[in-house]
Amino acid sequence: MKKPIIPIFFSVDDNYIPLLSVALTSMIENSSKRFFYQIHILHSGTISSVNQNRLTSAYDGNNIAIEFVDISKNVEKINEKLHTRDYYSKSTYYRLFIPNLYPMYDKILYLDSDIVICGDISELYNVDLKDNLVGAITDGAILKVKPFQEYVENRVGVKHYEHYFNAGILLMNNKKLREINFEELFIDLLTMVKFNVAQDQDYLNAICRGKVTYIENAWNQMPINYIDYGKGKPNLIHYNLSFKPWHKDNIPYGEHFWKYAQKSPYYKEIKKIKSEYTMELQEISDAETIELMKKATEQALAFEENVIINNAIAKVRAQMK
Repeated sequence: MKKPIIPIFFSVDDNYIPLLSVALTSMIENSSKRFFYQIHILHSGTISSVNQNRLTSAYDGNNIAIEFVDISKNVEKINEKLHTRDYYSKSTYYRLFIPNLYPMYDKILYLDSDIVICGDISELYNVDLKDNLVGAITDGAILKVKPFQEYVENRVGVKHYEHYFNAGILLMNNKKLREINFEELFIDLLTMVKFNVAQDQDYLNAICRGKVTYIENAWNQMPINYIDYGKGKPNLIHYNLSFKPWHKDNIPYGEHFWKYAQKSPYYKEIKKIKSEYTMELQEISDAETIELMKKATEQALAFEENVIINNAIAKVRAQMK
């Protein structure tokens, strides 16, 4: 009997392939064998054939299949409109093309690659979205930064900051997103307003607000918002911001990362990344990360009149009715 397929998407380049291998290693070890996992890795010509072959040979056949998808042509159409800042990459926008690129899927799971999956990923995929556009988890970082809370309410237009979600772990209702012409709406909003704090995450929150299924925090547990699970463990750990155990020691939940890194085919490369990472190479410390967010938020709030932002978002929302 053919197993039900769970489609999972990542967006990476060569630099993040070793970390993706850790995510895949942890997923395979903990996922239900009742499902087949179709992995789609989106890129823009930035993954070498060596890494493609290496990753495929390491994981294909372990109840998963891997496909590498070059979406350069899709990105070229709006490349000039895609703005980034600091350590962000334009690859963060790739998830926005998924609904139209894969019309055969009514629902997909998008995952950042800086994660470890300690639970059964099929449980996350099988969350019932009903008529909502996405399923997501509240962003843990927002609970720590007051200016960030003000930003998402006053500029992005989220009713309450606790409703602002992190887009690194995203269950997408492709069927509903296609019905509202999601990609076109996103490009329209991208043209009308520039969100310069969390970029595509801000656009997603603006478009999807009021149409979100909120999932328990254990499926996107961040070191910045550490919780002691006792003898248990979070289902998914997201090492976002500067909380990278492959860079620094004593990162909360870091032991889970190294447990699976040792089992991945890129363990030697990951150890090398760690050994070569020095204070001179460190872009920002934990404290500087928060300070940067505060400054970016203050600048964003003053960037242009809030009424212009709200009118732009209202126009997008009106097209969804």
